[in-house]
Amino acid sequence: MNKDKRQRILEILRENNPHPETELNFSSPFELLVAVTLSAQATDVSVNKATDKLFPVANTPEAIYALGVDGLKTFIKTIGLYNNKAINVIKACGILVEKYQGQVPEDREALESLPGVGRKTANVVLNTAFGWPTIAIDTHIFRVANRTKFAMGKNVDQVEQKMLKVVPAEFMVDVHHWFILHGRYTCIARKPRCGSCLIEDLCEFKEKIYPED
Repeated sequence: MNKDKRQRILEILRENNPHPETELNFSSPFELLVAVTLSAQATDVSVNKATDKLFPVANTPEAIYALGVDGLKTFIKTIGLYNNKAINVIKACGILVEKYQGQVPEDREALESLPGVGRKTANVVLNTAFGWPTIAIDTHIFRVANRTKFAMGKNVDQVEQKMLKVVPAEFMVDVHHWFILHGRYTCIARKPRCGSCLIEDLCEFKEKIYPED
């Protein structure tokens, strides 16, 4: 895909959604960190249902750490992999209290040192909580980037590096959300909704699918 096509795709996505936001519910960098950690292999809807009950009770590292693993499990047991996630969140809370005065560090290396936090989660927190021009490649972004030919790669690291290279600075903070939402609601995995796609004429996917198909 050429530079002009990419530019136009991003302009259209911006025109349609000038201020995109995550669909995870949060009101602080710490709440976002917990929500994103819980969202691995789970839907945002399922995470929100759990955190809507958890955060009114405990929404600081100190408060969640005080719940303990078993206490936290009672709030997140409807989420996949909740046992390991509870252990990681409690360990991360302990580190945040001990090393960072209960604050989420605005630092990639520090974030990635926390249990349960990898590059993708760190990218989401840096982007959404702190406004960094980072791009977290989840399954939706990976699919959209490859299917449209916007930024092709065999794995998430390749796609991330390609996106960082080809996305102009003016779009960098928001492109993460645009691609996630586009993949979640339009360019879906099994049967993309090409007939209702805003960027259909710019997309280079050869096997477009329409309702009559």
